[in-house]
Amino acid sequence: MPKLASQNKENQVKVRLDKWLWAARFFKTRAIARDAVQSGKVQYNGQRSKPGKIVELGASIKVPQGFDFKDIKVLQIVEQRQGAPLAVLMYQETAESEKLRKNNAQARKLSAFHSPKPDHKPDKKQRRKIIQFKQQ
Repeated sequence: MPKLASQNKENQVKVRLDKWLWAARFFKTRAIARDAVQSGKVQYNGQRSKPGKIVELGASIKVPQGFDFKDIKVLQIVEQRQGAPLAVLMYQETAESEKLRKNNAQARKLSAFHSPKPDHKPDKKQRRKIIQFKQQ
């Protein structure tokens, strides 16, 4: 059974930010989580922080997810990685963040029509023609 934080300050589990992000399944490894925090991609309570920052209940964390950022609120502090259904219960995404991510996804979907992708890679003859065209 994973250690959970309680409301009492004496019994509260102290977990580093990079370890919490890994346990909440935002990153595949702790090393990747540490690098993301160190590079400033993750913000803790609106500020850049260090990987060793102790996570507190109710803290606001901004985490990169694909092309967007998730703005979340910490609900549970767990130091061990869990299954995805349990990890989702550790945080709650803000309504503004969800709305912004949906709008951005829709905009990306609409812009895909303006930059169509070919059905297959060009063969050798077509590649030569492309190179020749670029060199003109």
